[in-house]
This record gives sequence, structure tokens and C-alpha cells, in this order.
Amino acid sequence: MQFRTGIGYDLHRTGAPRALRLGGVEIPADSGLIGHSDADVVLHAVVDALLGAAGIGDIGDLFPDTDGRYRDMDSRVFVEEAVQRIRAGGWECQNCDIIVHAERPKLAAHKPVIAARVAELLGVAADRVCVKATTNERLGSIGRNEAIACWAAVLLSRAETPGRR
Repeated sequence: MQFRTGIGYDLHRTGAPRALRLGGVEIPADSGLIGHSDADVVLHAVVDALLGAAGIGDIGDLFPDTDGRYRDMDSRVFVEEAVQRIRAGGWECQNCDIIVHAERPKLAAHKPVIAARVAELLGVAADRVCVKATTNERLGSIGRNEAIACWAAVLLSRAETPGRR
């Protein structure tokens, strides 16, 4: 069996006059994130991790912010497309590990819901997605609540085909 790992990262500024979406879940907050699409940093990091592990580019390659079709797009669409592409290449997601960096809002109560939504999008069992949340100890743009960031790591696998190494 072959394995590949991928790492994704995203950061968006706070202050958008819209709902805050993290991992495809609406989170109560004073404002949303600023971005071309819905600015869901969790799903953007997951997409980059998936595409990177499969060796097929990054989110900007597939969904450029210069393309008006993706304005205010629900980022779940990006994950669905990334999953289709990795599966077409013979890869399957085994797990996903996520760290959200945010001073506010506090995310402890939302982690299980975010994990369940990401698992659903990836087509894996809920126990294969872990969401962790941390602050930046009031340091930098995240610590001043000017931004939220996310790191995501994935493990992909595929069965060996005869004669392939």
C-alpha cells in the first residue's frame, strides 16, 4: 500500500459583514472572514492538504480568486471537487488533522460539529478527523483578533497495483 501526506494552511482577515464559517459550519461571531469565496479557512486548508498529498496543485490552481465564478462560493464545493480529483487519481483520504488558530470566538464547543462536517465531506468516519483550536496568546494579527488561520494535515492511501512501486 502507498501512503502520502499533505499539509495545508490558510489565513483570512476578520471583519467581513457576513457569517463566520469554519469547516462548513456557521459559528456565532461578530463578523466573518474577508475573502473571495466564503473565506472558510478550515476547508481551504483541507483542500490544499488533499491536493498537495495527491500532487495535483493547490486551491489557487483549481479555484483562482481572479475568477468571478468563485465569488462568495461555499467552500464545501471546493472540498467536494478536491475529493473527486484525489479519488480519480486512485487515492483515498484516511484521516485529517486540523488546528484552528483564533483568539475569538472560542471554538471548544464547535470542534465536534466541525469534525463531523469535515468527515462527511471527506467521506470518512468521524473518528478520522480531529479538530483542535488554539489561541495566539494575544500575539500578532491572530492575537489581536484581526485574522483566523488554520493548518490541516491529511494522510492518503491507495492499494498497490501489480508491477507498480
